[in-house]
Amino acid sequence: MAASRLIILGVAVAAAGGAGYVAKNMMVAPAPEIIVEQGSAAPAIELTDVLVLTGDVPMGATLGDQLDWQSWPTSGLNENFITRSSEADALEKYRASVARVAMYAGEPLRKSKLIGEGQSFMSSILPAGSRAIATQIAADTSAGGFILPNDYVDVIMTRRSDTATTTGGFITETILKNIRVLAIDQAIQEDEEGRRVKVGETATLELTPQQAEIITVAQQMADRLTLSLRALVDTQEVVTDEADYLVSGNGRRGTVRLIKSGEVSEVGARK
Repeated sequence: MAASRLIILGVAVAAAGGAGYVAKNMMVAPAPEIIVEQGSAAPAIELTDVLVLTGDVPMGATLGDQLDWQSWPTSGLNENFITRSSEADALEKYRASVARVAMYAGEPLRKSKLIGEGQSFMSSILPAGSRAIATQIAADTSAGGFILPNDYVDVIMTRRSDTATTTGGFITETILKNIRVLAIDQAIQEDEEGRRVKVGETATLELTPQQAEIITVAQQMADRLTLSLRALVDTQEVVTDEADYLVSGNGRRGTVRLIKSGEVSEVGARK
């Protein structure tokens, strides 16, 4: 009787274990089916080779070896980008091109930022309606040589006055304000401690025709013209007052402006 009970108990335990094993296998998710495709699959995004800059190129510099092809999503192309499919020889074609504005690494090259064939650098960067005037400067009249292209300056005129009230004195006034520096030449020289420094001697300014006349007269009158560097946050200022009296003629026609001993006067013009 004891033996039959043990046999029944063993069968019951085995049956319970088998039922548990079956239930466990039923709860496990089947392994995902792996499909291996033959050959390489096409990319999900269509790509196009675009000519980009591999290094920074300052304004007025040649592009040189700072160019390479880079894959870009075709859907994100701009019509001004240079692509390998349209200009396969672009690497050599644009190597000697000159930058009209500063460009930076990773930027797609645009023809609009290059100086056109047969154009000079200065005429290319000069906005329509503006004039470029060269002004003699020195380190002590140009913020210690720290004025650079694309900075904005005020032009200060200093001249002697021999009037009765200011005999032997000087008259100083700001004749132009918020003027953009287009270019400034740099010459290497040594300072008192033997260090080599760069000092510009000529600054080229972007002026309107009226301002060009003002500074031309001022250069004849002045003992010194000084460039005063403006803070970057002040370059948005709208200028309403300039030394128009130097060239305006007070709205009258038939007059000639004379400059004598640093003073401006007007006389009637002969017909």
